[in-house]
Amino acid sequence: MSDNLPRMDYRQHRRARRLVHECCNYDEGNCLLLDDGEPCVCVQSISLSLMCRWFRVAVLPLDGELAAALLYRGSRKRCEVCGAAFVPKSNRGKYCPDCAGRMKKIKAAERKRKQRQKCHALEPFKPA
Repeated sequence: MSDNLPRMDYRQHRRARRLVHECCNYDEGNCLLLDDGEPCVCVQSISLSLMCRWFRVAVLPLDGELAAALLYRGSRKRCEVCGAAFVPKSNRGKYCPDCAGRMKKIKAAERKRKQRQKCHALEPFKPA
């Protein structure tokens, strides 16, 4: 079971520990879901793996960059503009969400420029 759990490096672990405090089941270092009368330490706050399913589903998406780094390792791509890693929404994704809007405007302007150039290239025909 522990073979397929995503492992974190030190920086990712620090970011995850900060996120653990945002979890609704976290109470002063203890996990309310695991509490059966005795206080139980939150496993996600002490582990370098993504152990807690609730954390993975509900809390980790709050930090999109960390979630992409841990959950979508095989399907990540690099943005062609800035080089940042991102999870594409389709198999044709080339740009991260930040650059996608910018590139959409640039491509639309380029496309319209070509379209207008074609219209201006056609001179009205005047018979002699």
